[in-house]
Amino acid sequence: MRTTRLFRCVLAALICGTLSHSAARADGETIAAFTKNQVDPHFEGVRAGVAQMAEKMRATVKYYTPTKPNNITEGMSQLEDVGVTKPKLMLFMPIDAKAQVPTVKRLIESGLPIINYNDRGGDAPYLSFIGQDDYKLGYDIAKTLFDHLGGKGNVVILEGVKGSTTGDERKRGFDAAVKDYPNIKVLASQPANFQRLLGMQTMENLIQQFSSIDGVISAADASALGAIEALNAAGRKNVAVVSINGVPEAVEAVKAGSLLAIAEFDGFKIGCVATAVGLNAIRGQSVPKQVIIPGAIITKANYAPWLVPYKDRTCPPADAYKGG
Repeated sequence: MRTTRLFRCVLAALICGTLSHSAARADGETIAAFTKNQVDPHFEGVRAGVAQMAEKMRATVKYYTPTKPNNITEGMSQLEDVGVTKPKLMLFMPIDAKAQVPTVKRLIESGLPIINYNDRGGDAPYLSFIGQDDYKLGYDIAKTLFDHLGGKGNVVILEGVKGSTTGDERKRGFDAAVKDYPNIKVLASQPANFQRLLGMQTMENLIQQFSSIDGVISAADASALGAIEALNAAGRKNVAVVSINGVPEAVEAVKAGSLLAIAEFDGFKIGCVATAVGLNAIRGQSVPKQVIIPGAIITKANYAPWLVPYKDRTCPPADAYKGG
């Protein structure tokens, strides 16, 4: 798979550089790794990737995750804690970039190197951004659905969090694909906030409003799985659903045929690369300002690699890497 080879090349270069350059340098650095909640399996993948790469590069990790999902008050408190504990490196994804960036800037000014990963975190002077192209993920997965529908039909969109870069960029990609298919009609586009329960509740309301829905585009696996529950309960099992992420439960749904396809937004890979880039940077190497990891379209024809549990996955080997 071309995207997988490219990803391996990027990551292997990072690792190779680290092993060749930093072997004589001190290791054992502490990393503060932020994720947004403990309920979305995507972030479990991020933490698994961070853990594996940190162990491989002989660093230690302290995780910062709100006990209440995406709770900005806890997120702000945890940023303040980092200012006290002073790790050697921070991996940061925003819960609310607008609210958190001033504190992040103060931490950077105090000398803390910070990698922004997963979600873009505003205009702070990060060492690098590690993530994926949300616009392209949105465009590609919408196009996959529209092609499946033969270029015509009624669809609904379950958006992410309005105002978030991730959610807004994916929605922009959805909208761009709609413009390329004049016989696709968008009946409704509503936020489901990347959440399963809200995805189910929003879908239940849409089912009551519209008697004919041919397809559903979800900004995340969690809300897609909620939508599938609502569609099954309403006896509408023939509606094609697509989403973005690739968490194991959603890939199981692809295998079972209840989810048509997923645009891969791979937390495990993001965690691997962000940790490698960050440690390379604080060990004195130059690093790219951003690494955009390509994402595959996961379908019933190729789902098997994404069914592997995160704990059993392996960050790509050093010899597969050629440069960022």
